[in-house]
Amino acid sequence: MVAQQNSNYSSNQVDIKLQCIIPLHIKEKAGGQDFDEAAHVLKWLDEKSLTSVVFLCFGTFGSFPEDQVKEIALALEHSGHPFLWSLRPVAKQGHLRKYDNLDDILPPGFLERTSRTGKIIGWAPQVAVLSHRAVGGFISHCGWNSILESVWFGVPIATWPSYAEQQLNAFEMVNELEMAVDICMDYEHHAYSKCEVIIEAKIIESKIREVMKDGSDLRKKVNEIKGKSRAAMAENGSSYINLGRLIEDIIAT
Repeated sequence: MVAQQNSNYSSNQVDIKLQCIIPLHIKEKAGGQDFDEAAHVLKWLDEKSLTSVVFLCFGTFGSFPEDQVKEIALALEHSGHPFLWSLRPVAKQGHLRKYDNLDDILPPGFLERTSRTGKIIGWAPQVAVLSHRAVGGFISHCGWNSILESVWFGVPIATWPSYAEQQLNAFEMVNELEMAVDICMDYEHHAYSKCEVIIEAKIIESKIREVMKDGSDLRKKVNEIKGKSRAAMAENGSSYINLGRLIEDIIAT
């Protein structure tokens, strides 16, 4: 994740120089056509305590069956942590949708009982949310952008991959880098397809408590890598230098 050195690959057929550069797209402010909705979400976060909120977001096309939605809801309620939940039905013909009535898919009385501690939204200004001081944990599908953003802002992840490379990303974060906890780990059977197992509320709740724990080794590790990633992007950092070298190579060709 942190650019540390140049990589070179050579053979009889190719001679490729690889410059390790941290992505440059991460910004801490929200914008675009949903600016008003983003402002409303950030205002809600402003009222919450430092690192107290667990954020749930599963990507542009992330969705769950109704039974799983109910288990997630119960876990959030029982955990006692404030939550911000990006919840959407399955996209239709590539178009994002919202639920017409959340009461139809959530446990009876859930919205009323959690009205002071929780907020459910459709689209989420993810970068702006992860950069907010109130957010202390991230339940994520482990898309690559989501991982980069969580590391940059020092927010620990509870992994819940759905499909494609997300399973590999989650495995790397949990088992190799020890920078995340797992909620759904079934890489052998679901490496390239969505996991259809319904995860019980008690399991999700325990993972929420683990990822939100103050002073944990997990949080210390994530903050350590956050510092290294920012040092790499700073002037004379490894990513900064490699970007300059890349520009020089492009100009020279």
